[in-house]
Amino acid sequence: MEVAQINFDRFNVLRDEEAQERIRAARAKLGKQAVLLVHHYQRADVYQHADLTGDSLKLARLASESEAEFIVFCGVHFMAEVADILSKPEQIAILPDLAAGCSMADMANLAKVERCWRELAEVLGEAPDAQFTPVTYINSAADLKAFCGEHGGIVCTSSNARTILDWSFAQRPKVLFFPDQHLGRWTGHQMGIALEEMCVWDPDLEYGGLTPEQIRSAKMLLWKGHCSVHQMFQPAHILRWRNKHPDGLVISHPEGPFEVCRQSDYVGSTEYILKTVKAGAPGTRWLVGTELNLVSRLAEEVKAEGKIVEFMSPTVCMCSTMQRIDPQHLAWTLENLAEGKIVNRISVPEHEAVQAKLSLDRMLAVS
Repeated sequence: MEVAQINFDRFNVLRDEEAQERIRAARAKLGKQAVLLVHHYQRADVYQHADLTGDSLKLARLASESEAEFIVFCGVHFMAEVADILSKPEQIAILPDLAAGCSMADMANLAKVERCWRELAEVLGEAPDAQFTPVTYINSAADLKAFCGEHGGIVCTSSNARTILDWSFAQRPKVLFFPDQHLGRWTGHQMGIALEEMCVWDPDLEYGGLTPEQIRSAKMLLWKGHCSVHQMFQPAHILRWRNKHPDGLVISHPEGPFEVCRQSDYVGSTEYILKTVKAGAPGTRWLVGTELNLVSRLAEEVKAEGKIVEFMSPTVCMCSTMQRIDPQHLAWTLENLAEGKIVNRISVPEHEAVQAKLSLDRMLAVS
């Protein structure tokens, strides 16, 4: 199989219908050589081609269990990295568009996390490993997962964050949680940790903008990061909707702001949201605070039961980087694979992959 640098331009001008035809033809030619793992937030014209779907935790497990030669990940960059780390050495992970990143993941980089670790050592007067378990949300780069592996830490997802934090506090009395402050805060709150014990670490300020006393007394340090989609949901959206539909139910993703989660009837991962709404009584009405593609798909799936599913924000907000995986890029990727050419391979350097796998394996074992 040849690793190719092939111009995308001639695919970029394809009409959607032609791109779909070429996807189907390439998939038929590839057969079981390739598996398409597709995240729930993926756009509908790509989601329809999925072999396997799920949230980050489910897709991480599926990547580790796949037997296909090629794992084509229709998601974002960190997901394809996870697939490369957890898959067998002979398997190849591919991301149809390398520009499909994650703004949240970009909010924490290795240089800033290492600086944080050094500053914690200065304040504590000892290596932070003695007091802090580093926990990174799966929405992060491979080198941050490797950092956690090296320092006795772990990876979490929105599905297993509570379980992972239980494990983390059993190792050491404090947690450094990055990059999503909202998931960390909500999970800590659910565990009974007081809000004043969860301090936000601003990586652009010396010592995170905190005093030595705040650092010493904090049970959790929450990295100043967020999801640009879930950050848009507001308590006012819920209040306005409840005034119109007092018997309705609100369900939100824990990446949303704290007050949004607190005013929701249910809070959980994308898999949890799907299962909860689908299990709801016929004729119920739901307000859902997560990415638009998932909400729109869910609304169609439960419509026959008389359920009404509405999107929380009055503003259209979808994962713009996930949207970059379009039929044209997928056709380009699969057609080249069918011709024996690999494009957009994701390969994590071995020194990072070994340590990152430690933190991911800890997560999979604990959860």
